[in-house]
Amino acid sequence: MIGQVSVAAAVAIVGADLFTNEKWNVSGTNRILRGIAMAGSTAAGDCEADLFVGSRLITHLFNSAAGFPLREHLKALGQIFVPAGSKISCIVTNAAVANPINLDVY
Repeated sequence: MIGQVSVAAAVAIVGADLFTNEKWNVSGTNRILRGIAMAGSTAAGDCEADLFVGSRLITHLFNSAAGFPLREHLKALGQIFVPAGSKISCIVTNAAVANPINLDVY
């Protein structure tokens, strides 16, 4: 796993980067993204975000359940190459209604 994050709904507003305070969002070594799982808020599908590597859009995702993400919520990405120094971002496009947004990045 590359990282996990839990962001309060009050912070996860439209345009916010859910990974902004994470030390792993930029690394001095090459990485491979294999999947992402997003859950939280009050109901499945009520929150949306875009996953980026640098300025390249990788995928658009919805929260797949309330609470914490499970393995069954994992959205496979194949093998996305993340060059050393590139930032991984997850930008909110439709804000959570309430409760934290929780993500697992593989």
